[in-house]
Amino acid sequence: MAIAVDDQNFDEIVVKSGKPVMVDFWAEWCGPCRMIAPIVEEISKEYADRAVVAKCDVDNSPGVAAKYGIRNIPTVLFFKDGKVADKQVGAVPKNNFLTKLNALL
Repeated sequence: MAIAVDDQNFDEIVVKSGKPVMVDFWAEWCGPCRMIAPIVEEISKEYADRAVVAKCDVDNSPGVAAKYGIRNIPTVLFFKDGKVADKQVGAVPKNNFLTKLNALL
């Protein structure tokens, strides 16, 4: 299960993680976000021991969304060592996410 992150716990869970982190920035009203949600959940289960997979609702976490320049959703950011290492904007096939995440492992 993907971890819910917000303005309060983002740094603790994402930035300070010792593992690569994949963060899905989404919103309830976003159709493409709902399309990739099952993919994000699958990846969170498959990579549970190797990476952190998180979801950040941009409506509830405007501070984090602004800090990372999230203008379009879904946007998935990939973090390594606390810094953004890669980015994917829009609904794409699972393999696109896996390619970017595997590059950080």
